Amino acid sequence: MAAPRQNTAPLGWGAHPNDLDRKRIERALAARKRYLYVQPSVLPAADGYRVESPCCSRNVDASGGVIDVALIECRQGTWFLYRKDHRRGAWELHGSYGRLRDLLDPLTVDADRLFWQ
Repeated sequence: MAAPRQNTAPLGWGAHPNDLDRKRIERALAARKRYLYVQPSVLPAADGYRVESPCCSRNVDASGGVIDVALIECRQGTWFLYRKDHRRGAWELHGSYGRLRDLLDPLTVDADRLFWQ
Protein backbone atom coordinates (compact mmCIF):
# COMPACT_ATOMS: atom_id res chain seq x y z
CA MET A 1 0.00 0.00 0.00
CA ALA A 2 1.47 3.33 -1.03
CA ALA A 3 1.52 6.04 1.62
CA PRO A 4 0.03 9.41 0.70
CA ARG A 5 2.46 12.13 -0.32
CA GLN A 6 2.40 15.34 1.67
CA ASN A 7 3.26 18.29 -0.59
CA THR A 8 0.76 20.61 -2.28
CA ALA A 9 0.43 21.71 -5.87
CA PRO A 10 -1.38 24.62 -7.54
CA LEU A 11 -4.90 23.97 -8.77
CA GLY A 12 -5.54 24.03 -12.50
CA TRP A 13 -6.87 21.74 -15.24
CA GLY A 14 -5.35 18.37 -16.04
CA ALA A 15 -3.38 16.44 -13.47
CA HIS A 16 -4.46 16.21 -9.87
CA PRO A 17 -5.32 18.34 -8.10
CA ASN A 18 -7.48 20.30 -10.53
CA ASP A 19 -10.45 22.67 -10.24
CA LEU A 20 -12.95 20.41 -12.00
CA ASP A 21 -12.55 17.47 -9.63
CA ARG A 22 -12.24 19.74 -6.59
CA LYS A 23 -15.66 21.21 -7.46
CA ARG A 24 -17.12 17.71 -7.93
CA ILE A 25 -15.90 16.79 -4.45
CA GLU A 26 -17.29 20.01 -2.95
CA ARG A 27 -20.72 19.36 -4.52
CA ALA A 28 -20.77 15.81 -3.17
CA LEU A 29 -19.79 16.98 0.32
CA ALA A 30 -22.69 19.44 0.31
CA ALA A 31 -25.02 16.41 0.13
CA ARG A 32 -23.29 14.39 2.88
CA LYS A 33 -25.25 12.71 5.69
CA ARG A 34 -23.14 13.77 8.72
CA TYR A 35 -22.33 17.16 10.26
CA LEU A 36 -24.38 19.18 7.81
CA TYR A 37 -23.95 22.31 9.94
CA VAL A 38 -20.20 22.65 9.32
CA GLN A 39 -18.52 23.79 6.10
CA PRO A 40 -15.71 21.45 5.02
CA SER A 41 -12.84 22.65 2.85
CA VAL A 42 -11.32 20.78 -0.09
CA LEU A 43 -7.64 21.67 -0.35
CA PRO A 44 -4.98 20.66 -2.88
CA ALA A 45 -2.66 17.80 -1.88
CA ALA A 46 -0.05 15.77 -3.74
CA ASP A 47 -1.91 13.84 -6.47
CA GLY A 48 -5.27 14.93 -5.10
CA TYR A 49 -7.25 16.63 -2.38
CA ARG A 50 -7.44 16.88 1.41
CA VAL A 51 -10.80 17.40 3.10
CA GLU A 52 -10.83 19.22 6.43
CA SER A 53 -13.66 20.47 8.60
CA PRO A 54 -14.39 22.01 11.98
CA CYS A 55 -14.88 19.26 14.58
CA CYS A 56 -18.36 19.97 15.94
CA SER A 57 -18.71 16.59 17.69
CA ARG A 58 -15.70 17.39 19.90
CA ASN A 59 -14.72 13.70 19.61
CA VAL A 60 -11.38 14.47 17.98
CA ASP A 61 -10.75 18.08 19.03
CA ALA A 62 -12.44 19.16 22.25
CA SER A 63 -12.09 22.82 21.28
CA GLY A 64 -13.90 22.28 17.95
CA GLY A 65 -10.86 23.10 15.83
CA VAL A 66 -10.37 22.15 12.18
CA ILE A 67 -9.47 18.48 11.67
CA ASP A 68 -8.56 16.25 8.72
CA VAL A 69 -11.51 14.25 7.39
CA ALA A 70 -10.24 12.53 4.25
CA LEU A 71 -7.43 12.40 1.74
CA ILE A 72 -8.27 11.68 -1.90
CA GLU A 73 -5.56 10.78 -4.40
CA CYS A 74 -5.56 9.81 -8.05
CA ARG A 75 -2.55 7.87 -9.27
CA GLN A 76 -2.29 6.05 -12.59
CA GLY A 77 -6.04 6.22 -13.15
CA THR A 78 -7.00 4.81 -9.74
CA TRP A 79 -8.63 6.86 -6.99
CA PHE A 80 -7.57 6.23 -3.38
CA LEU A 81 -9.58 7.28 -0.33
CA TYR A 82 -7.85 7.62 3.04
CA ARG A 83 -9.35 8.28 6.46
CA LYS A 84 -7.45 9.92 9.30
CA ASP A 85 -6.59 7.84 12.37
CA HIS A 86 -6.54 10.76 14.77
CA ARG A 87 -5.14 8.72 17.67
CA ARG A 88 -2.03 7.83 15.66
CA GLY A 89 -2.02 10.97 13.56
CA ALA A 90 -1.73 8.89 10.37
CA TRP A 91 -3.72 8.37 7.17
CA GLU A 92 -5.23 4.89 6.65
CA LEU A 93 -6.25 3.60 3.24
CA HIS A 94 -10.01 3.08 3.17
CA GLY A 95 -10.26 1.84 -0.41
CA SER A 96 -9.40 2.24 -4.08
CA TYR A 97 -11.86 3.05 -6.84
CA GLY A 98 -11.98 3.24 -10.61
CA ARG A 99 -14.03 6.46 -10.63
CA LEU A 100 -14.21 9.52 -8.40
CA ARG A 101 -18.00 9.15 -8.25
CA ASP A 102 -17.63 5.72 -6.60
CA LEU A 103 -15.13 7.05 -4.05
CA LEU A 104 -17.49 9.85 -2.98
CA ASP A 105 -20.26 7.49 -1.81
CA PRO A 106 -18.47 6.14 1.30
CA LEU A 107 -17.26 9.64 2.16
CA THR A 108 -20.70 11.27 1.97
CA VAL A 109 -22.79 8.47 3.54
CA ASP A 110 -20.23 7.35 6.17
CA ALA A 111 -22.62 5.05 8.06
CA ASP A 112 -19.82 3.85 10.36
CA ARG A 113 -18.52 7.37 11.13
CA LEU A 114 -15.05 6.58 9.83
CA PHE A 115 -14.55 10.00 8.24
CA TRP A 116 -17.01 12.36 9.95
CA GLN A 117 -16.08 11.64 13.55
